[in-house]
Amino acid sequence: MSDAVTLTIEQAEKLSLAVLEGNGFSHDHAAAIMRSVVAAQTDECHSHGLYRLIGCVQAARNGGLDTHAEPEIMDQAPAITRVNAHKGCSLLSFEKGLPYLIEKSRHCGVSVLAINNSFHFSALWPEVEQISAHGLVGIAMTPTHAFVAPAGGSKPLLGTNPIAFSWPRPGTTPYTFDFATSVIARGDIELHRRAGKTIPEGWAVDQTGAPTTDPAEALAGAMLTFGGHKGSALSTMIGLLAGPLIGDVLGHETHAATGDTPGNPHHGEIIIAFSPETFLGADAKKHLDHAEELFERIVEQGARLPSQRRFEARERSAQNGVSIPKLLHDELTALAESS
Repeated sequence: MSDAVTLTIEQAEKLSLAVLEGNGFSHDHAAAIMRSVVAAQTDECHSHGLYRLIGCVQAARNGGLDTHAEPEIMDQAPAITRVNAHKGCSLLSFEKGLPYLIEKSRHCGVSVLAINNSFHFSALWPEVEQISAHGLVGIAMTPTHAFVAPAGGSKPLLGTNPIAFSWPRPGTTPYTFDFATSVIARGDIELHRRAGKTIPEGWAVDQTGAPTTDPAEALAGAMLTFGGHKGSALSTMIGLLAGPLIGDVLGHETHAATGDTPGNPHHGEIIIAFSPETFLGADAKKHLDHAEELFERIVEQGARLPSQRRFEARERSAQNGVSIPKLLHDELTALAESS
């Protein structure tokens, strides 16, 4: 593509670090963010890839996050670990808390990692896949700012409130899904706006509550939940579990930092890990093998498993590198050189 730039994965990593460290992020924070956005870009998840660096830097410039915050780990209970991100990016807090989550799940069978007071912008599937890589089952949930109208409403109240799940499959890629409870991720609407494209009907309404295909009107109005009242209820559950249950705020109580105010963009994330070996003991392998029957029957019908396209993209990227729009590459290069 003439309007695209292809980078090796190493070049994408170096560019990401240059953008972040050049704009005041500590090396630890920059490295954690880099690993997430490059993983997303490698899997051709463009809405959560290198494009996200722009918003991350802007939030830091607006005072919306602490680029040097040190996560504080608290051993809350035998199966619970809490991490206070102290207004830093959630990704470093996750990496610091992950060993505790793994150890406690193996001891108790199930464990919870609660991240509080964090700035969150990234995909959840890289996190749950780090859990399933250890032979554990992982679930992650987080609220976002109020971008989404509840079913039957027309004003933003819920977040896009994503949920991710990963089931380990020894010898092959895990069964993983990660999706927003809105019809589409907000980043996808922003990418449509940047590309000058309309969005499909049913994604959002404008500020008057009328359906819109204009991404700018959608961003100013309200996004819609998937599945109507079902998505609305699931979104509400996520807001409760990753909010009041772990002592954090509700999504509508947060708002992005701007040039005029640092805002209140910080909220919680809840991650749960299950250990099949602790649940099942010597029978764990037998039951994990039994689970494979379900996956085989899905594929036999001609259906694909979630994330299969991501895994295929990952293989392509390992061979061919990653491609991003030239405009985005130019923006990132300028950010890296602006320090």
